[in-house]
Amino acid sequence: MKLFTSVHDVPSIKQFVTDALALKANPYAHQDLGKNKTLGLVFMNPSLRTRLSTQKAALNLGMNVMVMNLDKEGWALETQDGVVMNGTTVEHIREAAAVMGQYCDILGLRSFPKLNNREEDYSEDFFNKFVKYCAVPVVSLESATRHPLQSFADIITIHETWTKKPDGAKPKVVLAWAPHVKALPQAVPNSFAEWMCKAQAEGMVDFTIAQPEGYELADEFTPGANIQYNLEEALAGADYVYVKNWSSYKEYGKVLTYPDGWMMNNEKLKFTNDAKVMHCLPVRRDLELSSEILDGPNSLVIHEAGNRLWAAQAVIKAMLEEL
Repeated sequence: MKLFTSVHDVPSIKQFVTDALALKANPYAHQDLGKNKTLGLVFMNPSLRTRLSTQKAALNLGMNVMVMNLDKEGWALETQDGVVMNGTTVEHIREAAAVMGQYCDILGLRSFPKLNNREEDYSEDFFNKFVKYCAVPVVSLESATRHPLQSFADIITIHETWTKKPDGAKPKVVLAWAPHVKALPQAVPNSFAEWMCKAQAEGMVDFTIAQPEGYELADEFTPGANIQYNLEEALAGADYVYVKNWSSYKEYGKVLTYPDGWMMNNEKLKFTNDAKVMHCLPVRRDLELSSEILDGPNSLVIHEAGNRLWAAQAVIKAMLEEL
């Protein structure tokens, strides 16, 4: 593996989950792989779980780690080619990424969308140029359109907590839109939907998306998903509910009007099969998700966050094996 940006970089979800859980059972078994190797983590945006879990994963594998908040500590970057740099930008991404590739064996990059121009964000121009010019393997720590490490941890959590049924029934997983006070990117729901759709194709889950009208994700991320606009109907028989807000894709970056009743609480859990509830964090309590769920027995958010470590470690291990 030389690039990890989406589920399309993973030949088999089932095998990748197995690899991650083997690392969870024996975290330090492969420290020889990372000896004298360096992971560079480059952040253009804030991070808690991604930063700490990926750094810890590299240390478990025997690597050295360097972290840079490029938005605060680096020079202002120019990303466009063919421009005279006589404005506010100081360094071109061609040189910046190439230099970081000189110092690191693997690089991780986190960069959010601006939510102003859909074509610009969905082109992944910044991320793709970084990959091109750094010339070393790259792990996505979240991009404008996807957050694959989060989604990998999510499916590890579902696999790990699902009790197999005698009839072989698969878990019903519902991605449920939730309210928020501001416009958020589609990266997490895009990625979760993409991974769940592939997991559904591999016979691992049944997948439903519930959202108000106008909040449909781009079709490329939802092939085979059951799309519903009534939350209570979507929740019927659910075994897992993944709660997340996102802004509109069609009316790009906008927060549209929506009917009341989209926050998950214990009353809505009654429609489910005593579902486990997931969220990528950070979460705004009693806006996106009720405190009674977060503090109750149905919440998997801490377990899920813990699995971010094993997701990252499985990805980095696969990259080290290629070096």
